[in-house]
Amino acid sequence: VLIYEMNCGYAPFYDDNNFSTYEKILAAKIEWPKYIDPVAKDMIKKLLVPDRFKRLGNMKNGAEDVKRHRWFRDFDWDDVSRRRLQPPIIPKVSFDGDTRNFDEYPEEESWRTNSINDSDMKLFADF
Repeated sequence: VLIYEMNCGYAPFYDDNNFSTYEKILAAKIEWPKYIDPVAKDMIKKLLVPDRFKRLGNMKNGAEDVKRHRWFRDFDWDDVSRRRLQPPIIPKVSFDGDTRNFDEYPEEESWRTNSINDSDMKLFADF
């Protein structure tokens, strides 16, 4: 899903309606934009196989199947494990907890809408 989002800019099963999103996930039907790289598309398809026993990375060779996929053809896995791979982007961080590299979103306060009355709270007094 992340690889799809990185390539397309939106989630593969996205819909404005949550129920429709769930239906798309269960159907495992993905709409592919014309501009997506065929190698990336192949990788995504193999990772999103609904049957987990046939899914890339879940078969006999496990993660090695994923690592050998041609989408990773330019990766040197030895460099990855030894932390010698240079990231394409290094975000600037001034202090622990610096969040300036993240978009701002309004806080969800759904917890405020479901208030518990006093008699229900008494049930959990010793909890």
